[in-house]
Amino acid sequence: MPEKSEPLFHEDMRLLPWTTDTGKPCYLAADAEGGMISALADGTEARQTRDAVLALREAEDVLANPAAGALALRLAPHTCARALANALRVAESRGLRLGAVDPDGT
Repeated sequence: MPEKSEPLFHEDMRLLPWTTDTGKPCYLAADAEGGMISALADGTEARQTRDAVLALREAEDVLANPAAGALALRLAPHTCARALANALRVAESRGLRLGAVDPDGT
């Protein structure tokens, strides 16, 4: 009889705000909270959140400017999309740690 496989996510794992070079999620064991990687993740999450606020402000400025050029109108949504993806990852990580998000995504 085949052995039961381990789940891909353990409730005692923290989803980190970065991925591997192949785009796979990175996790940190919960017992590592308070360590260097945890502090790095906290700082990265704070920066990503600030970046999202700045991207939104810049996009609003571009959209409010009737003289905005084509390049500015293309770059603003690109920057917002990247910032939104990072902010959603931060929200997912924090939600998982609070138990407010189902690890299976259902």
